[in-house]
Amino acid sequence: MSELVKISIEDHIADVRFNRPEKFNALSFEMIDAMAGAIDRLAGESGVRVVVISGEGKSFCAGLDIENFAALQSGTNKFPDLTRRYQNRISNIYQHIGYGWKELPVPVIAAIHGVAFGGGFQIAMGADIRFSTPDAKYSLMEMRWGLIPDMSVSQTIRDFMAIDVAKELIFTGKVIKGEEAARLNLVTHVVENPHAAALALAREIASKNPDAVRAAKKLINNVWHGDSARGLMMESELMMTLMGSPNQLEAVAANFTKEPPRFKDPA
Repeated sequence: MSELVKISIEDHIADVRFNRPEKFNALSFEMIDAMAGAIDRLAGESGVRVVVISGEGKSFCAGLDIENFAALQSGTNKFPDLTRRYQNRISNIYQHIGYGWKELPVPVIAAIHGVAFGGGFQIAMGADIRFSTPDAKYSLMEMRWGLIPDMSVSQTIRDFMAIDVAKELIFTGKVIKGEEAARLNLVTHVVENPHAAALALAREIASKNPDAVRAAKKLINNVWHGDSARGLMMESELMMTLMGSPNQLEAVAANFTKEPPRFKDPA
């Protein structure tokens, strides 16, 4: 069997590709394990400064493989205990492949084409920034199966969508395309070639002080919904870790000399 999630790392950018194209990258149990493993691996890659996620073939990710339902009905697989946390995290393994991208210390950019249905939609929402083709299709379609979205979207979509609009998408399972997704703030940019655009932005981010980029993601993720006092204190504390550090001084020197900075990877 081919590698279900391919990772190539070049110039501090991890190009992650879901690799089950014959099934539109649908989430089999094996695919879920492979995605969780990819996230876990990237969490320990100190040389990675940006991650780009995309799908091979005609789609980003078609969501849960319906063969999973058949396996559960036949008794081949037991229905999982969703209250069981994954490796002592706050999420279970199914939530982890959506929320885990948000938890990575570096920016994650999603390049979306084809369909992002169900779990695929929720994986995309775990990214920090999303590029989409105009005709990409999005749907939280769990309601069609008599279920609720349970792969972390309740904790990600709130960052950029009004609660009434989110409820409508969840209650109906309606399908929308890239242009409308952008209007609803579900995607950041609509472009013809999202993967190329995502890599271009990744290269720009990777050229910045990696310590500062990591600190910025940590700050925003932790205080966006917190109280002002906690947010201001964390802002100050993180700034203290950056000021006068080797990479920060390198950034200053590069601005004066007009030479490309030579940053050191975080330990």
